[in-house]
Amino acid sequence: MNREFIENYIIPLSPISPKLSPSGRLNQPIACVLFDVYGTLFISDSGDIGAAKTKKQKRHKIKQLLEKYNLKTSSENLLQVLYGKIEKKHDELRKQGIDFPEVEIDNIWMDILQTNDLQSIQQFAIEFELIVNPVYPMPHLRELLCALKQQHMLMGIISNAQFFTPYLFVWFLGCDLKHLGFHPNLIFLSYQLKHAKPSSLLFDLAVEQLKLLGIQTSFVLYLGNDMLNDIYPATKAGFKTALFAGDERSLRLREDDPRCENISADLVITDLSQLLDHLK
Repeated sequence: MNREFIENYIIPLSPISPKLSPSGRLNQPIACVLFDVYGTLFISDSGDIGAAKTKKQKRHKIKQLLEKYNLKTSSENLLQVLYGKIEKKHDELRKQGIDFPEVEIDNIWMDILQTNDLQSIQQFAIEFELIVNPVYPMPHLRELLCALKQQHMLMGIISNAQFFTPYLFVWFLGCDLKHLGFHPNLIFLSYQLKHAKPSSLLFDLAVEQLKLLGIQTSFVLYLGNDMLNDIYPATKAGFKTALFAGDERSLRLREDDPRCENISADLVITDLSQLLDHLK
């Protein structure tokens, strides 16, 4: 899907600076950097994919989307059904032993819209997501990825995501993940695994792949914006950690969560470009 398809939904966003300052340092070289996506590499208006209930000003756009696809329902009813279907699927997955379940959102939409036309469903899902959760590249994202690629740094992704998440890199940076320098065996997206962060499964799978590539976990740095979803499981996996505190919308310190009481990130950065200073 090309960028023209989503042009009408692109809203330039700027980060909102939180009150944290850069801090920390790494005590050894890094051989691999793994990234979160939403709230870290991309500004997310809801803070994380699908995390925010739709605001009133967005409901009009949803109404227009329904009219475009000739769907006879209200935006309010659509949202109620959507969140109900997601929660029902989460409950099913929990009964299968998955502590932090993830859905495949195109399957959810197929159920709601009662069609097997995958292309149409995915187009609708993308347009809906860009209405309720506008995204935009974080400042200096392109420069960071280009610099790491030039350094031949091994790169990967561990993120809560959906089928459309990889498209963001194509739409906004003009390249797919492989050409940006991401290793194809180091991309772990929640919708593919039915597990969402902070599940350790995504990080355990990354550890396995890194071993096959000859990389010890202590030489791996994970960058994310959430102390629970990112820093907590990354620390358990043995990775070095960097908390991205560049946008107030998505920064999650989780100070009241007991799981985060005794952990801290090795680094705190407030701009993606600062990461390069620690990797020289």
